[in-house]
Amino acid sequence: MNTPLTQDHKSQADLQSLKTITTVVYALQAVGLLLVITYVIAVMINYLKRDDVRGTWLESHFRWQIRTFWFGLLWFLLGVLTYIFIIGWIILAVTAIWVIYRILKGWLNLYDNKPLPN
Repeated sequence: MNTPLTQDHKSQADLQSLKTITTVVYALQAVGLLLVITYVIAVMINYLKRDDVRGTWLESHFRWQIRTFWFGLLWFLLGVLTYIFIIGWIILAVTAIWVIYRILKGWLNLYDNKPLPN
């Protein structure tokens, strides 16, 4: 069984590889605004690689990405359900802005090698 190592026990090469995966997930999320399937692939990667980042500063990015997906999906569905009313349009617009903000904030923090807040 592959046990996750803490940041102290991970090599720089391992952390760089995981950072690259995290970058790819942010890119897939961004493309997911146009092609929804890439957003689903992104969250699948998050769940598959979550144990590998456990105990590192990248864990906060994976948590951020997963929460962005699920809360974005929740608000998107609410917007779709209320689309025939004006409020649905507003919910969809605010959700899109919120998701874009989360992708940009996460990506910028990743670039600066900084974790994200809980």
